[in-house]
Amino acid sequence: MHGSFRRLCRALTAVCLVSFSTSAYAQTAAQAPKTAEKAADAASLPSARSIIDRHIKTIGGREALAAQKSHRVQGTMDIPANGISAKLEVIAARPNKTVMRLTIPGVGEVMEGFDGTHGWSVSPMTGPMLSTGEELAERKHASHFDSDLHEDARYEYLKTVEKTTFEGRPVYKIALKRKGGTTEDIEYYDIESGLKAGSEATRNTPMGAINVVSIQGDYKKFGATMFPTTIKQKMMGVEQVMTFTSIEHDVVDLAALEPPPAVKALIK
Repeated sequence: MHGSFRRLCRALTAVCLVSFSTSAYAQTAAQAPKTAEKAADAASLPSARSIIDRHIKTIGGREALAAQKSHRVQGTMDIPANGISAKLEVIAARPNKTVMRLTIPGVGEVMEGFDGTHGWSVSPMTGPMLSTGEELAERKHASHFDSDLHEDARYEYLKTVEKTTFEGRPVYKIALKRKGGTTEDIEYYDIESGLKAGSEATRNTPMGAINVVSIQGDYKKFGATMFPTTIKQKMMGVEQVMTFTSIEHDVVDLAALEPPPAVKALIK
């Protein structure tokens, strides 16, 4: 599914934090040889570009991804520790418009999106808000429909760090930093399957900088491309589980990507 692997994990973070808030209202000289050994190992690893390209090929290939103009994802988001189960919908369209809608029992509807220029959110707790600064820059980057392709021009660097394990699986660890970004992201790719296994990132939100670990799996084919149907996010000591039951391509009404009236009033 075009661009969704990175974008969905990134974009849902702020939405999920809202639901969380409702329930929670020197290295030494002796280490130098090890460092040199790691550097030598890194030099023998496959390039980040080749690892990412293998993932793209495995999920369906660039041609199949390029043919998709929009998509609609439906499912649920659960926070087991707090007994929360919410209905989730994500819609997106080229080149960079997204809307995420989370319906939380007893709370109401939480939404966030990017309309190509403005990042925004609406919730029963905060009302309508516009993104600014680094938060807006992150949302703009994440909303790019082709974000899963990791085009070199969008990053200061993409580099393979090491071969390690993530959630008990042998993986390649990749470090990447978007152009103009202030933090480095980490992504993990399964060595055996080539599929992306998860990521670690620091995200700027209205609640401050939050460290987020995402684990994705249960890949299934929807149309011509594959998508992880389960994404677990760990942040602030809480685990959230997103399960996707339906993924449709090229069915989105572009009018549905417009910000709601309360947000449009702020933009004006």
